[in-house]
Amino acid sequence: LILLRHGRTTANASGVLAGWTPETHLDDTGRTQASAIAESISAATTPVRLVTSPLVRCRETAAPLAERTGLVPEEHDGIGECHYGAWTGRPLVELAKEPLWKDVQEAPSGVTFPPSDAFEHESMRHMQRRAVETVRGIDAGVEQAHGASATWVAVSHGDVIKAVLADAVGTPLDDFQRLHVDPASISVVHYTESRPMLLRSNDTGSSALKPPPPAPDTPAAGDAVVGGGTGLGSTS
Repeated sequence: LILLRHGRTTANASGVLAGWTPETHLDDTGRTQASAIAESISAATTPVRLVTSPLVRCRETAAPLAERTGLVPEEHDGIGECHYGAWTGRPLVELAKEPLWKDVQEAPSGVTFPPSDAFEHESMRHMQRRAVETVRGIDAGVEQAHGASATWVAVSHGDVIKAVLADAVGTPLDDFQRLHVDPASISVVHYTESRPMLLRSNDTGSSALKPPPPAPDTPAAGDAVVGGGTGLGSTS
C-alpha cells in the first residue's frame, strides 16, 4: 500500500483548516508536487489500483498518476478527510486558542469535533477506525486478485494517513503526533498474515533530508489539525 498525501493546497498556503470544504484546490506548488510524485511512483512500480478521497485536492493529486498508469481513480469516502464539523474552514491560528486544540494535540483518542449545520463531525477514533478498515479491506482484495507482490495507491489526507501508519506500527492514536506526513509525500505499508510492516514513511525525495526551519510562533498552515501543514515547518 502506497499512501500518498495530496499536494499543497490553497488552504495550506493560507493556514485554513479545509476539512470537507468542496472547492479546496491544489495551488501551483501542489500541482508541481503531484506531477513529480506521479513520475516517481510510476518509475518505481506499476500499481494495480488507484483509490482516492473524494475531495478535489486528492482527485487533482491522483490525476497525473492516473494519466501515467492508465488507472481510473476510484473515490472512497473511507479515506476521506476527518470530519471536523464546526472547525471546518476556520484559520488554524484561531483554532489553536480553543481549549479542544490541546486535547487534539495530547489526547486525540478522546476528541470528538464540535457539530455543525454545514459539515459532518466525528471523533478522531472513528476517523482512524474507518480509514484502517478501508485500506485493510482494499489491500486484502488487491492481494486476492493480483497476488501478494501487487502494489496499489491510496491518495488521502495528513491525519488519515498518520492514523493508518499509527495502526500499522502498533502506536496508540494518542501518540500519532510522533508521525509526520508532508504534502505529496508517500508512506508504504505491507500487510502480511502476521503483521503490517512499515517500509517507508514521509518520503518526499531529497528535500526530506533538509532540516526544518525554526518553528513559527503560530501553527503552520495546514488542512489537517494534527497532521497537516505546508511541510515547511511545525505541523502542530
